Amino acid sequence: MTGVTQQMANVTEYSAVNLMADAGVDPRRWSRMPDDATIKKTVAAIEARGIRVVLAETAEEALRAVMDLIPEGAEVMNGSSTTLTEIGFDRVLRENPKGWRDYHAVITAESDEKRRHALRRKSVAADYFLSGVQAIAESGEVVGCDKTGSRMGAWPHAAAHLILVSGANKIVPTIDDALQRCREYALPLEDQRARRVYGTSSAIGKYVILAEEVSEGRITLVLVRERLGY
Repeated sequence: MTGVTQQMANVTEYSAVNLMADAGVDPRRWSRMPDDATIKKTVAAIEARGIRVVLAETAEEALRAVMDLIPEGAEVMNGSSTTLTEIGFDRVLRENPKGWRDYHAVITAESDEKRRHALRRKSVAADYFLSGVQAIAESGEVVGCDKTGSRMGAWPHAAAHLILVSGANKIVPTIDDALQRCREYALPLEDQRARRVYGTSSAIGKYVILAEEVSEGRITLVLVRERLGY
């Protein structure tokens, strides 16, 4: 566990290292840092699928890259993401130095359940939607999963601009490994987080695989050479 902690950036209460024991996951299999050659190969494969990649050395550099990608005054929505929390995006969104229109704040401020649900459905079509990912195959497919689709709904088409942030620890050899990583690593950790935060279990209800993007510039992946998220 010590080696895992040392290679993680900005450890938070719900970072993987604090949930691993109860989740029963294998970080040595599913959260390894790839070598430079593997990262380079994976970046080329992702970009060949129409997804722009910004390679960041640190979480702090990743946060600066994300901020640079979103113009002042833009409409911004983000899915729940440990990775985004670990790079400090939650703090920046609260401080909001660029005057973004925070769609998530609008949703949480709505007291009527039906209107709040309607806003959540619309939020996947935000101008800028941010999300973590659950796995990346060396062949270039980017994989996400969640319970309800509140994040995944933005990925295929709805969001005008999709900004994904991932640690390089989520790179695995094949698409089959990527789906297995979702089940055997990301889900048990998210289940532990959900039980502690919401008092309920989690599950995988939706998968999205980004295999090709035809809208040039719509999707950007900020890939960080640090261990982040699940």
